[in-house]
Amino acid sequence: MSGAARSVATHALAALAAGLLFGLGLSLSGMLDPARVRGFLDVGGAWDPSLVFVLGGAVSVSALGYALSRRFRRPVLAETFDLPTARRIDPPLVLGAALFGVGWGLSGFCPGPAIAGLSTGAAPVLVFVVAMLIGMAAHDLAWAPARHRTSLR
Repeated sequence: MSGAARSVATHALAALAAGLLFGLGLSLSGMLDPARVRGFLDVGGAWDPSLVFVLGGAVSVSALGYALSRRFRRPVLAETFDLPTARRIDPPLVLGAALFGVGWGLSGFCPGPAIAGLSTGAAPVLVFVVAMLIGMAAHDLAWAPARHRTSLR
């Protein structure tokens, strides 16, 4: 196997391992259950606070990873870190966050758990994922900058 092929295989295996670990964590935490997620988001009604611990764990792991990334010159499987540079809160960001929140509240799914939820074979998950993909394609066709649109071809 050539060096390039080995690099691709290593990246694919790392992505697979990370995805499996993420999906397992979502499954064990109850994030694949839309009723439980809606109960967590219903702070004015029958609020289910159990997912606060999931959120706290996710933020803790993310903060630790971000802090550790500052100690390394480069990541293990890439040449540079790909960290966000945008600092401005603008209307597209606010609109996107609002749409995400409304969709999450109505359906009980967000993209990560929905993809992991495909493993259950449940029809509502499949409908959500198809609608999500259509929405992503519509965004790219209608609102993405021209330079981004040309990179998709």
